[in-house]
Amino acid sequence: MNNLKAMAGIGLLMLTIAGCGVYSASSGRVDDSIRKVYVPYLENMSTEPGIEIELTDAITQALQEDNTLKVVNEADAATRLDGKVLSYRLQEAFTTSQLQVDEYQVQIMVELSFTILETGERLIDRKRVRGTGNYIVDDPEGSSEETARAIAAAEIVRSVLASVVEDW
Repeated sequence: MNNLKAMAGIGLLMLTIAGCGVYSASSGRVDDSIRKVYVPYLENMSTEPGIEIELTDAITQALQEDNTLKVVNEADAATRLDGKVLSYRLQEAFTTSQLQVDEYQVQIMVELSFTILETGERLIDRKRVRGTGNYIVDDPEGSSEETARAIAAAEIVRSVLASVVEDW
């Protein structure tokens, strides 16, 4: 059942990313010498198993869909986007009484660097990006920790694209 929920959450994440009109810069703006990017799996410093795989896959897919940068293997890359999942927290967001928590918030924090491999220059140096998503306990509309996690991940992906594609 948990795998089914996780897959539903990942599916929701992909729909959320596709439906949000991901930021895009004109390809002519990016120097061709640094367009090829390698994206290794994020390091997981959190206690949430597998979150690094979900986030790395979501970031990679969004970069491929944006098409400003070309995701390639390490040997062919001119740049590298790497980082860490620093934390994954589930926090009370709303309580109706001292005994009943009705809403929780998923909070994910990542740290990213974007480096030109030839020179070692960091275009982005350990930038911290945070994503949040809320869900209601026993929600009749079906929100869950997995859906909140997908919303938080989508925020991170949008921020990563804005930083990597637009900020430099």
